[in-house]
Amino acid sequence: MEFKAIVVDVDGTITYSDRSIDCRAVEALRGVKVPVVIATGNILCFARAAAKLVGTSGFVIAVNGGVVECGSVEYDTSHMKECEEAFDLLARHFFLERLDPEYRKTEIGLRRNFDVEKARHLLRDFPDLDLVDTGFAVHIKSRGINKGTGLKRIAELMGLSAKDFVAIGDSPNDIEMLKASGFGVAVGNAHPDMKKAADMVTEGKHGAGVAEAIRYVFG
Repeated sequence: MEFKAIVVDVDGTITYSDRSIDCRAVEALRGVKVPVVIATGNILCFARAAAKLVGTSGFVIAVNGGVVECGSVEYDTSHMKECEEAFDLLARHFFLERLDPEYRKTEIGLRRNFDVEKARHLLRDFPDLDLVDTGFAVHIKSRGINKGTGLKRIAELMGLSAKDFVAIGDSPNDIEMLKASGFGVAVGNAHPDMKKAADMVTEGKHGAGVAEAIRYVFG
């Protein structure tokens, strides 16, 4: 199959674990002749900055699929009331530090300083919500909103199908994106669950894995 676009995660995929950019990924992504979409659990302004830094098309999926930008910006805020209720419940049991609350309109981001498994148990009465630990932050989010739904929407806005994309990532919050795409790649440092979901697992880690995947798919 001839793939028409790439969607790539940021933290842990085109960066090292300390969030410094891996220039091997930047060089490889700048060398492809197809559009590149940045997908991140981070906020929209971060996604825009990453897209400019890497030199991509400027199309982005942010806040784990809750925000997409392709010319204009779309937000899905449908589950925020329930996310706030879940946060209030957890705040009675843990000291929680919200991340970028003024910019996160589609989910709640939290610093990783509490027992996530215990928190998941406390949220058992919120079946429509998910608590996702990406290794960089913990997200209270709707199960119906993820990078996979974000990919489907941005593909539609671009006049493509999600199956036209190669998806590259490292974290459990990338799994739906890989499954929605036509070819899913887990870089070598990826979470074991990600590797199980991928069509390809690279030998290289971080940016080296991104470059390896691009060479494999696009020659």
